[in-house]
Amino acid sequence: MDLELLQERARVIRNVRRFFDERNYVETDTPVLAPDLIPESCLEVFETTYLPPAETKTRKKRSYFLTPSPEIWMKRLIADHRVDLYQIGKCFRNGESIGRLHSPEFTMLEYYTMDANYEDSLDITEALFAALLPSSGRRSLSPPFLRLAVEDAFREFAGFSLFSAVEKGSLEMEARAFGLDPPANMGTAALYDLIFVHTVEPNLPRDKPVALMDYPAFVPCLAKKSANGLTAERWELYVRGVELANCYSEETDPEKVRSFFEAEAAVKAEHALTPHAVDMDYWKVFSTRKEGYPRCSGVAMGVDRLIMSLTGRSSIDSVLPFPMPRF
Repeated sequence: MDLELLQERARVIRNVRRFFDERNYVETDTPVLAPDLIPESCLEVFETTYLPPAETKTRKKRSYFLTPSPEIWMKRLIADHRVDLYQIGKCFRNGESIGRLHSPEFTMLEYYTMDANYEDSLDITEALFAALLPSSGRRSLSPPFLRLAVEDAFREFAGFSLFSAVEKGSLEMEARAFGLDPPANMGTAALYDLIFVHTVEPNLPRDKPVALMDYPAFVPCLAKKSANGLTAERWELYVRGVELANCYSEETDPEKVRSFFEAEAAVKAEHALTPHAVDMDYWKVFSTRKEGYPRCSGVAMGVDRLIMSLTGRSSIDSVLPFPMPRF
């Protein structure tokens, strides 16, 4: 990385920090080593081992896991202090490719806003972009973002109604119509993702940022469900066709959090390449106060992809001071 780009990377991170500091968000600095993680069946993790000093009488090794997100820690801080938070830090995801858009070690910006939902978070994200853009000069990234419901995106780019296909049980047929070959007994969420990746995502507009709204509720996540029961209060932000951020109106019901942990932990236990410990009492974080867990919304944004977009680069390798070698 040349000096000019190194300085620009530093400027972007400094300006992100200034944006949230000026809005009285508390910056956090949580551990990257965790004894347990939120179970997410779509993610693989890194495991390491703590070795106590040799002179320790009961020298017992302990497994720790590199965090794929600071979420597990930040939600505990929200329960304790009920304040707006943000963090810029390293995160780790295993089992992913190394190259143009992925790095097993990457920088994440995560921010949580109290008394807010996913639409409020989108407004904040647009304001963040507006604050960052003057130095980049890339007006094609200017807000307002295009807001497009997942259902409308399927109708426009895949040519059918997602929810009607789910109701009719015809998602597999729709996949095969695109020349895709899903294995027998593929679940609804996996079929949705297969079609989305091959037909919707590649065709999203590239001339301005797109907030893909209202994801189907059958895709497991810790987002609140919408009143219609079909969708979750979730969006993902795409810039020039690249996924940049993910947002939820955070689920605050302890029983729903417990149900999610149980279901995802079961999938992880059966299929994970690197199984990890899960705190099955984590749901109690959401019931520690009489008034309950605060209404809030969180956004996770890839900083390397953000810098790539702001500098007009086509690969995150080009904006990493020390990119991982490709195998």
